Amino acid sequence: MNILYFLDILKYALAGLIVFFIGFYVVTTYYDRIKMIGMLELKKNMQTHTLPLRLQAYERIVLFIERINPANMLMRLYVPEISASEMHRLITSEIRTEFQHNISQQLYTSNQTWMVVKRLKEDTIVLINSAAKSLPETASSLELNKAILIHLSNLEEDPYDTALAIIKQDIHHLF
Repeated sequence: MNILYFLDILKYALAGLIVFFIGFYVVTTYYDRIKMIGMLELKKNMQTHTLPLRLQAYERIVLFIERINPANMLMRLYVPEISASEMHRLITSEIRTEFQHNISQQLYTSNQTWMVVKRLKEDTIVLINSAAKSLPETASSLELNKAILIHLSNLEEDPYDTALAIIKQDIHHLF
């Protein structure tokens, strides 16, 4: 009788353990699913709020790239009565000012995009410095502008178009 009593207790205990583990499994999967849904909703809400800011940042970066493109910048900044060295200082100052004005946009863009923007700014300054060094000290601003455009045309690829293409790819990843 003791063995039968013990086997009955063992049956009930085993059945209880099985019910407990099944219940535990159901409850944990339910809570995991609720947690995952909550995280997805949070991510969706964050994206809803940050997407306009990110798009605005990309828009400002595109505008920055267009503004530092020598073809556009030289037309905007050209002053015929100044020397090449004064024009050189004006152009490099304008590039640095534009960059500083847009530096906060790195918060909303990818690292790759921001590195492209920084590299483009530095390469533009190098291009302008190179063109300025190739001229005599008595050169006019018109001669500097021509030298910059010649240096730009000697490049195999237009770095400004390449940067814009990378940014467009980055924007397509947002959608």
